[in-house]
Amino acid sequence: MPVRLRRAAAAMARPRTSRARLAWLSRASTRIGTTLDLERTARELAEYTVPQLADGAAVDLLESVLRGEDGARWTGTGTPATRAVAVAVVDELRDLEPDEVGTPSVHPHTVLSLHCLREREPVLIGRMRHGDHERVAPSAGAAAKLREAGVHSYMAVPLVARGVLLGVADFIRASGSAPFTEADVELAMQLASQAAVFIDNARLYGREREHVLSLQRSLLPRGTPRTPGLEVLTHYTPSPDPSGVGGDWFDVVALPGGRTALVVGDVMGHGLPAAATMGRLRTVGRTLLSLDIAPERVLARLDLAVRDLEDEQVATCLCAVYDPATASCTVAGAGHMPPLLVAADGTASRIEVPTGAPLGSGVIPYDPVAVPVPAGSRLVLYTDGLVKTRGGDIDAQLRRLVETAPEMVDRLLESRDPAAVPLGDAARIDESVLLVAAAEEPPSGADVCVWSLPPDGTAASVARSLVTERLARWGLEELADVAQLVVSELVGNALRYGNGPGQLRLLRHDRLVLEVSDTGPDLPQIQRAELSDEGGRGLQLVNMLSRNWGSCRTSTGKVVWVEQDIPASPS
Repeated sequence: MPVRLRRAAAAMARPRTSRARLAWLSRASTRIGTTLDLERTARELAEYTVPQLADGAAVDLLESVLRGEDGARWTGTGTPATRAVAVAVVDELRDLEPDEVGTPSVHPHTVLSLHCLREREPVLIGRMRHGDHERVAPSAGAAAKLREAGVHSYMAVPLVARGVLLGVADFIRASGSAPFTEADVELAMQLASQAAVFIDNARLYGREREHVLSLQRSLLPRGTPRTPGLEVLTHYTPSPDPSGVGGDWFDVVALPGGRTALVVGDVMGHGLPAAATMGRLRTVGRTLLSLDIAPERVLARLDLAVRDLEDEQVATCLCAVYDPATASCTVAGAGHMPPLLVAADGTASRIEVPTGAPLGSGVIPYDPVAVPVPAGSRLVLYTDGLVKTRGGDIDAQLRRLVETAPEMVDRLLESRDPAAVPLGDAARIDESVLLVAAAEEPPSGADVCVWSLPPDGTAASVARSLVTERLARWGLEELADVAQLVVSELVGNALRYGNGPGQLRLLRHDRLVLEVSDTGPDLPQIQRAELSDEGGRGLQLVNMLSRNWGSCRTSTGKVVWVEQDIPASPS
């Protein structure tokens, strides 16, 4: 069929009677605004009008609107910043040169679409005459293309919703189509009024989503601490659905003795309440972990914290503590997805963590499990958004994750850019958190030393000799005097209150860490000593001479640790 006949056939299909126009406008509500995506809504508007209303259509939106701001802030003076969002034309007009979609609209100040924006009134050129193409096109080259294509009629209508100026839509007709009339302008204005509401809804929804995302990102860690023997890579992926933003979180906490705590969690629910609850739980969990509390006890305390919240919410959580000296990890879970372990040979497996109830359910205690994490292996913690899809089998998705985990982890560690690596299923519907912890070669004997101390009165002198000798090998003789005093106090307390010392551990990384374990249940506290008292000042001296000190309970007793700063080398 010749070009002119095809255009004439399209023109014959256009609504002409009042009833046909009303029916066409009624169908628009099912074709425009099918999602809350702003650019897609604008594209649906342009595509719906071609060829039923025009041979070509373009939609430009204000830059402020695309940023989620209020378009009414433009005062109407000067040249507004707009961006081409959608273009639709019949096949015969594909050689035209409109503004490229996604690029800023750069128009002379005489272009009629800008007049439409300034005045918020429609513009109509029924029959184009000499010079009119230059008043329509964005450039001289585009005007020549319009003239060659036989474009002879033009109209533009503003997009205004709730008093907010959003942008402009303009339309053209070419040879084979009748010129635009006032009735066409009225029809376009009614359609633009409907579409503008959909566009504004998408703008408001997008702005709300950005607010929730900003809140959630501000509540997540901005970086991970450097810890010995472990390289940690984390990534948060927001939900593709604007309503899916919620309470996924992660945390990495450096613990005394070179240990590292790894946490991932998921508050059930979405929106601001879930994000706020996530922030509370992360703060409580980080505080508990900084006290060097065991993972299972951290989960028990978090369960109490969730039950104390006014909103009845439930969360899942997985807490793991990695010890580079033993190349192992202690893991406890509260209704969370099982972690994965990718071995050095590339095989992946699920870690069977004892099932625990979600936080807030009131079903405690939680049971930990010890997992060997040898050098070269990678521990993978994640939330269910990485595997959950609409209508999909979660067990099948888990099996698929186990199969793809080695390749995914290798690519992540190689690129160091999670955004460049596809994570999870392409059809995922929820936000997700991914935490990959790669175990490096464990500290050698030059960095960590563990000794068993005799359970008698010779323990203090043995401990002083071991520490002094090791510090001399490390070239840290200047720390020996303080270290001897500290280890004497810790071993003395273990002999007096802890049924005798167990192990002495000395670790060198960013700081010097000294630990003494025993089987006593009571944690040490600084006592107030009077001038006449003969004792009670040991921990006061430790507190004054150390950078930091503390204690934590273990399954067999407790560990008391002390940190000292290592002087910078002359270089």
